[in-house]
Amino acid sequence: MIISVKVFKSLYDKTIRKTAMQFKKILNLLAQINANLISILCHHNADPDAIFSAYAMSTLLKVIMPQLKIEVAAAQGASKLSTHLINQIPLELVDMPSLEKADAILLVDTNTIHQLEEWKTLIEESNKPIIVIDHHATHPDTENLASIYIADEEASSTCEIIYDFFKESKMPISENVALALFLGIAYDTKHFALATSRTFRVVADLVKTGVNAKGALSLLSMPMDLSERIARLRAVQRTKIKKLDGYLLALSHLSTYQASAARALIYIGADVAVVAGEKNGSLRISIRANEDFFKQTKIHLGRDIAKPLGEYLDGMGGGHPTAAGVNGKGDIESVFTKCVNLIKERI
Repeated sequence: MIISVKVFKSLYDKTIRKTAMQFKKILNLLAQINANLISILCHHNADPDAIFSAYAMSTLLKVIMPQLKIEVAAAQGASKLSTHLINQIPLELVDMPSLEKADAILLVDTNTIHQLEEWKTLIEESNKPIIVIDHHATHPDTENLASIYIADEEASSTCEIIYDFFKESKMPISENVALALFLGIAYDTKHFALATSRTFRVVADLVKTGVNAKGALSLLSMPMDLSERIARLRAVQRTKIKKLDGYLLALSHLSTYQASAARALIYIGADVAVVAGEKNGSLRISIRANEDFFKQTKIHLGRDIAKPLGEYLDGMGGGHPTAAGVNGKGDIESVFTKCVNLIKERI
């Protein structure tokens, strides 16, 4: 069946409008509580999608509600790449947000409050409205905590959702915001390898706004430093390989760079990679899978593996179909055993 451009546009507009309409709920809530100060928070080691969706959202809110004071913060700071990219836009991160003084707390690209590290308890005990904007699979604990929970799994990134907010509110997108949204989307889609038709439509509009696509993409290319390269090699050295119904599972452990190591293990041949690490008594686990594994098994790492694993470790987990993370407490061998069993049950 051939779908006309007009019909396609109608389907596209309907898709984004469902999420974008919820932006009005946010504005109504902030108006009802007569908000003066908002804390926008990103997950630990915040990536470009988290940082730039926070920046774009803060810019949009300031234009619509000029009286608002907005602070943006990332638990334990931004990632190395994000720190490098922040120089391209006028964003200042605060080290410690004023959570007790804030009239509302807004979480972007943050699936669970465990990803907020030391701020987790303050948020749990807060009686302030909590707003969540995310593109990962919903998490029931986060859903119960939130006054407004906007989760659009069909969006390629949280930046894509914020773009929809701009379009819904009919606010112009400045060059700085366009660049920020472009970088966040490009990062989360692996330079558009995971982009959808909706994504390309958004990106085309951002380029029309003035983004130099070639120049922006070059900003995302940072040489890997020596410590990360060594960590990846150590992860390979320590890897245990499990075979399940023809699929290769790579299990390894590192105190840092778990996500980077998991990506590397997928690149060199694993179907699923699980890299765990312990720091300050807490476990962090990064889980990755290749696209073929997801298409063939329909196993969603965030929903089917990370979420139950997080519960098993008295923590939280979530993420995308092929990329997920978990925080909790326990020992690394039990993590590997549980992961393997969870995958076995679903293959």
